[in-house]
Amino acid sequence: MVIPEKNIFEEGQFMLFDKPLGWTSHDLINKIRIMIRKSTGLKKIKVGHAGTLDPLATGLMIICTGKFTKRLEEFNNLEKEYVATFHFGETTPSFDLETEVNEKYPTDHITTGLVESTLQSFLGEQLQEPPLFSAKFIDGKRAYEFARKGVEKKLEPSRIFIHEIEMLNFSLPDIKVRLRCSKGTYIRAIARDIGKRLESGAYLSALQRTAIGKFNVSDATNIEKFQFFLEQL
Repeated sequence: MVIPEKNIFEEGQFMLFDKPLGWTSHDLINKIRIMIRKSTGLKKIKVGHAGTLDPLATGLMIICTGKFTKRLEEFNNLEKEYVATFHFGETTPSFDLETEVNEKYPTDHITTGLVESTLQSFLGEQLQEPPLFSAKFIDGKRAYEFARKGVEKKLEPSRIFIHEIEMLNFSLPDIKVRLRCSKGTYIRAIARDIGKRLESGAYLSALQRTAIGKFNVSDATNIEKFQFFLEQL
């Protein structure tokens, strides 16, 4: 990534970042904004992202600055690709590692063939019930606000599309899966639903977003590299 002039950030910059584990999407945006302001002397700079990633996920985020932030919506609508690890035999209320295990299930009946055929059944258009541990709005509040208080709420199903799904590794109680899906797909909810179809339970134990449309995480930078580029200004 070449940054020829300091005011390029105001004119608009398109950047690919690999979000670290444990960071919120806001953490990454805020860090980039502070770094740009400190390096350029700009008092204000618009920085935005296309497609939120949970703190427990890593991977590709599209970041735009200045005038390019107006283009974020077009990137939001692109297909997303993920590599996910599903852990079978247990469930959590959040369908990932944010919460503790609450139920245990048998896994002896789960075979490679059964998993592969189950995965294929998820291809195409479908209605998906979003997790209550999500940023969806219910009655003017974020759904996770109710979830963290133990209040049961029902979220309206969303229409999603799974374009590709394949198993990369089978090693019970874990399987690794690559999938390409539409905007708004909750991979945690897919873990939940796969567990149910296999008459067991499952939660998402690891997640990396590897691509957004034609953009790949292999082309992404990170905070350390970005700092180096800023120092060359």
